[in-house]
Amino acid sequence: MSSLQEGDLTLRGTRAPSRLQDARDTEESAQGAEKPFQQVMDVSTGDPHRAGMKPVSFVRQVLAACLYPKLLDEKSLPLDARQRANTLLGVCSGRSVGSYCATAYGIPYVCKSVTEFIMRRDGGVSSNPEDIVISSGSTKTLLMVLHLMASGEGETCTGVLTPMPCPHTLPTLLNMAGLTLVPYQLLEDQGWAVELDELHRALRTTRGHCSPRAIYISNPGNPTGHVQDRKSIEEVIRFAATEGLVLLADEVYQDSVYGQGKESLSYKRVLFEMGKEYSKKVELVSFHSLSSAFMGECGLRGAYMEAVNLDPAVMKYLRDAQAPSSPPVLPQLALEVMVNPPTPEDPSYKTYSQEILHSMTTLSQNAQRACEFLNDLSGIKCQPAKGGVFLFPRLHLPPQMVEEAKMLGVEADVLYCQRLLEEEGVRLGAGCENGQVDPNFHIRLCVLAPSDTLDEILARLHSFHLRLLERFP
Repeated sequence: MSSLQEGDLTLRGTRAPSRLQDARDTEESAQGAEKPFQQVMDVSTGDPHRAGMKPVSFVRQVLAACLYPKLLDEKSLPLDARQRANTLLGVCSGRSVGSYCATAYGIPYVCKSVTEFIMRRDGGVSSNPEDIVISSGSTKTLLMVLHLMASGEGETCTGVLTPMPCPHTLPTLLNMAGLTLVPYQLLEDQGWAVELDELHRALRTTRGHCSPRAIYISNPGNPTGHVQDRKSIEEVIRFAATEGLVLLADEVYQDSVYGQGKESLSYKRVLFEMGKEYSKKVELVSFHSLSSAFMGECGLRGAYMEAVNLDPAVMKYLRDAQAPSSPPVLPQLALEVMVNPPTPEDPSYKTYSQEILHSMTTLSQNAQRACEFLNDLSGIKCQPAKGGVFLFPRLHLPPQMVEEAKMLGVEADVLYCQRLLEEEGVRLGAGCENGQVDPNFHIRLCVLAPSDTLDEILARLHSFHLRLLERFP
């Protein structure tokens, strides 16, 4: 893999089609009478419900009763679902989800449930509701933090160390906040690992260009599927402590670690297990979301962030940042269910655990199967995913196609995805959206989909790829 030269801090233009254009392309493809497919299959984003995965029953049952309280007396709903809905209505103003949230940072009861979840997850490490902020999606919470960090211009402009590849929305958020993206390369041949030497190299490139103040980490990796072990997390924490960087930890896929020998470790847990030298010093902001793998409630737009060691004045600003508006109520109630699921003594536990196990098994098997399939195709190399919902295979495209893409003014991986959409009705994400630059062409594929759906997607991809090789021998 080629790396960016020192001093090169700009993310080269991807010239990828806009989201609006993507939507129009999909609609036109789906309606085209001459197309050899009947429907578009979209696995370009981490939206499992769009791909056909079913929602968690307990979540929808609770929300249904909250939206229509007459269901509290409906015996066909499990008792614990009705009891939970009654409790959640009790913390809503006027016992209605239609009322405004009383605070800008979220319903206090939900914030408390989030802290209890964090303490269970992290083996008893303390968590304070005063450090929790709830908002309508993790992108909004992240953007609030980025806006707060923005300052200066030119050499004094705030810089954020950013993994390459990164979540496809991140470059846009940094640009919106007026921050400088400082790329550090993940090591593809090592399963997209984070390397300490590369972090130091990236930091050196900032000299004379910007003022680095934060490092962004996605763990499990989006879109790489990499899962950091304890040693790697400790290295990043020490690096942040030494360099005085705020740690921005995107952990939305923390419940979807399936690689053999891998475990889900939060940055906060490792930080506090490293002792007071770090736990009292390193500034950490972590993010979690309703859009995460098994919940998959992307459309509800609910998320929380937890801040550790931030100045009280900064924390007050973040908690008030959404005023005079407030986060929507229904996603907060869904968040409460996500962090406080049924327990073994509850009537809904058996169904809930079976549904989660089904999703985990589907995700794990799909990731392995799709990776093996892609590696059997000439010109594609895929690193195994250990967590998250994406595969991010590399394309070794024919030189003729690369030249054609240049003539058309797009990246070659964008052209590949456009042709696949047009010819087979399958939408994948182009790697350049995630910050990958030529000649390292990649595609992004969400594998949290029903098994038969994935079979159909892989079959269409296989047909297209073989035709491509025939077209460009």
